[in-house]
Amino acid sequence: MNPVKTGGKDELRTEAVQKAVMACCLCQYRCRILLCICTPCILLGCLFIYITLAVCLSINSSTTPVGMPRNPPLPPFFIASGLNKSGILAPFPIKSFWKYDLSKEAHWNLIQYVMDRQHSPILHPGTNASQNISDLDRYSRSTQQSSGCFPNYEMIWTVSDYFSLPAQIQRFVISMHCRDYPLLIDQPRVCSKHQSEAPMLLLAIKSQSSNFENRQAIRKTWGRSGWVKGRVGKGGHVRRVFLLGTNHSGHNPGIKKNLREESNRYGDLLMWDFLDTFFNLTLKDVLFWDWFSKNCWDTRFVLKGDDDVFVRTPALLDYLNNMEAVRSNTSGQSKTMEDFVVGDVIASAVPSRLQSSKYFIPDSFYKGMYPLYAGGGGVVYSGALVLRLLQVSKRVHLFPIDDVYLGMCLQRLGVVPIHHPAFLTFDFPEGEAKEHCANHTVLLVHKRSPKEIQKLWVETLRPSRKCRNTVLRDELLEKKKKEQEQNL
Repeated sequence: MNPVKTGGKDELRTEAVQKAVMACCLCQYRCRILLCICTPCILLGCLFIYITLAVCLSINSSTTPVGMPRNPPLPPFFIASGLNKSGILAPFPIKSFWKYDLSKEAHWNLIQYVMDRQHSPILHPGTNASQNISDLDRYSRSTQQSSGCFPNYEMIWTVSDYFSLPAQIQRFVISMHCRDYPLLIDQPRVCSKHQSEAPMLLLAIKSQSSNFENRQAIRKTWGRSGWVKGRVGKGGHVRRVFLLGTNHSGHNPGIKKNLREESNRYGDLLMWDFLDTFFNLTLKDVLFWDWFSKNCWDTRFVLKGDDDVFVRTPALLDYLNNMEAVRSNTSGQSKTMEDFVVGDVIASAVPSRLQSSKYFIPDSFYKGMYPLYAGGGGVVYSGALVLRLLQVSKRVHLFPIDDVYLGMCLQRLGVVPIHHPAFLTFDFPEGEAKEHCANHTVLLVHKRSPKEIQKLWVETLRPSRKCRNTVLRDELLEKKKKEQEQNL
């Protein structure tokens, strides 16, 4: 009996061992299955994280400009199309858009680029912008002398071919940093004398001390000061100033005495103590803008022109009154004329590289095309725009050609000059001047002698019956264009 009992126990033990072995094998099988399933998922997850980190690092490295710290803080007001779509930060650009290498640029382009950087709200968004000024910026500041208007001879070495350039370019390069010249002859009450309201039009005429006959012709004709009736409209108050510098003969006591007597008699001379040359005409602009802001700031319009132009002042007053009426009806009263400038607009102009030309600008001084600008023989802009021009001119280095400089300032203000065919700063097209009523179609025409100015004034002030109803050139050209289209 005992063997039988012992055999039963052995069978039970054997069965328990087998069950345990089977359970262990089943557990190992299940673990292997789970390991086979989870391992690829874990590897794919790690790969995804690695790729994501690599992409983010590559984006950050590509958007960081050379020489700048990585991950610079973005100013909240900077808006640009780019990668970031967060509602907290503004979008940032995909790649850098600000140039850093200017070693091959011309002198004016280089120093203007530096000035643009100093006033960039993107590069210097805070009040501590000076902390980020580079060596190039410090170089620019060293070229600007603050103690008086003296030649800066260090600038000789900044233009590669300085010693082979014409004398007028050389003089300009060593003095272009300065625009603070004393006023020798002033007319502080020219816009307020003998009138109860602000002038409608101030005539600011560039002249030279020796051009007395030109000034006299203007005083007797289209530049008369006082109330001027329009050709068909009401007209307006007109005031007049002549903008002068000094010249080599200006140091002659006799010349100075004559100018003082002329100023006392007519009260219309503004004279600054700088050399009156063609390349310094830009100084007349910026100095006049400053004088205007202090003495004639409420004048509605300014005509800036040469002393050899003829202007149909009554017709110009009609045109300006009409422009004010049109703009007030379309854009409201608050900012109707702050961007108004009209003249003979020149587009796609390039610097003259011909040394024999008085407009010659060397490649080492300036590269690129000129902005849109109105011919300097005669241009009209609003008094409100003058105040804006004065402010923006402090951020634009002087340029040798005054009308191009005006275009540079307008470009930075976002103001587009209006082209009007009745402003002829390059005279009539060939053959048109011979037409009987040609002079009655213009608002301004350039290059007229004092005798021609007086003759034209008499002719246009009392037009003949045939020319009495003549329209301006813009309407006339439009009419001819329609007639040609009908004939075709």
